[in-house]
Amino acid sequence: MRPHQYVKNLFVFLPIFFGAKFLNFPCLLKTLVAFVCFSLTASSVYVFNDIHDIQQDRKHPIKKNRPLASGQITISAASLLLTVLFISGLGLSTVFLPLASLIVLAVYVILNVFYTLKLKHVAILDITIIAFGFVLRLLAGAIAGDIILSHWIIVITFLLALFLALAKRRDDLLIYLNNGEMVRKSIEGYNLIFVDTAMSIMAAVIIVSYVLYTVSAEVIQRFHTDKLYFTTFFVVMGVLRYLQITFVKEESGSPTKILLHDKFLQGIIVGWLILFGVIIYH
Repeated sequence: MRPHQYVKNLFVFLPIFFGAKFLNFPCLLKTLVAFVCFSLTASSVYVFNDIHDIQQDRKHPIKKNRPLASGQITISAASLLLTVLFISGLGLSTVFLPLASLIVLAVYVILNVFYTLKLKHVAILDITIIAFGFVLRLLAGAIAGDIILSHWIIVITFLLALFLALAKRRDDLLIYLNNGEMVRKSIEGYNLIFVDTAMSIMAAVIIVSYVLYTVSAEVIQRFHTDKLYFTTFFVVMGVLRYLQITFVKEESGSPTKILLHDKFLQGIIVGWLILFGVIIYH
């Protein structure tokens, strides 16, 4: 089920945060339901992926320890779990959230099924689908909280997710270069020069996009402040820290685990949240 991956689903809360509705209890409650629905549905996708990739995972230095790959649970038991998670996620959405939320979840599932079966083997398309998954999380939160998403937030989220996906592919490349084990077919379409260059480009574009967001007339008018650009300092530090983890420490295999264990990065994110929150909620 990979519950540690639920950190990704926190993107569901971004619309009400940026929409200055985080203190609106009905919106917060519906967004919480959307988070649970997305988490359950995502877990069903993870189980499906592990069933499909069981043989390939057994060759991976880390993934070989997953419950299915290591033989801790059977495929039949995993299939039952997949069914329960899938029905629970979509069922809760049907009962408590608008129809559009169910459509977003369905798109997420369909996209990830095709990703698991074929598309993850296609370089560039594989990381693009991962990034689009984060945009779907934003849409789920926006629908639940009845918020109109800014085009800036959609673009920045997509670029950030693409940046993280590239870092993950870099780790796959290092595994291949170090022990000759190709953990995924799409690695054939990447090399270190390409990935490093692409990450550098994404890092620059993310920072520039965020700066443009904070000083845009639309945002200044919405929040009645022109001080959001101060939060850019945390964004720059966050991007640099992740580049350091990727290029210096070479530990970019799991963005979720990095976020859960790296105190420096956690401090940067908390600082950004506090400053951004103080500015727009004062």
